[in-house]
Amino acid sequence: MKRPLDDPHALEALLRPETALEKHLLTLPDFRHGLLWGEPRFGHPEGKVLFHIREVLDNVDKIPSLDDTMRRRLRLITFTHDTFKYAEDRSRPRDWMRHHGQLARRFLEPLTDDRAVLDVVETHDDAYYAWLAQKHEQFSQENRQKSLEALLDRIGHCLQLYYLFFKCDTQTGDKTQASLKWFERTVPGIEVVMVREREWL
Repeated sequence: MKRPLDDPHALEALLRPETALEKHLLTLPDFRHGLLWGEPRFGHPEGKVLFHIREVLDNVDKIPSLDDTMRRRLRLITFTHDTFKYAEDRSRPRDWMRHHGQLARRFLEPLTDDRAVLDVVETHDDAYYAWLAQKHEQFSQENRQKSLEALLDRIGHCLQLYYLFFKCDTQTGDKTQASLKWFERTVPGIEVVMVREREWL
């Protein structure tokens, strides 16, 4: 008989955890609740967070010549980055301390001291926000630049990790690729991974 998605064994079968920490995450009720949250919507036609995570994990597997440490970091970021969207504050004005990236970081902090992983989890949407800012005329050129500069100041110590995750995350569902192309053109110091449409070469 097919197991329901909220069954830990079904989650393991879909997400295929590779480390003790990944397996532990799937046993935590709040984490499992977040995996099962979501309905089909623009950018996420797959609906539930766990299906998006599966897509991102598949992209991680397609990165050529990825060393074990980078792959392990990318997988942990993938597991956690959107899992607390269900708890995000959606009122206006936004409480950015209740953004799902912030919530995910705080959840993960007792489980890892890897600063690179924590910083990417927290700021994983900021490249997209920086791209949006530079598109809108109501933002001054100075403010548009500051938005990107603030992100780069924050993630400069793990820039390639950030970029690889941004690429793996953006090349899912029906997300626009414009923000990723802009990031690759604009940000110095990244080693661009070449792709053809949405398949890794």
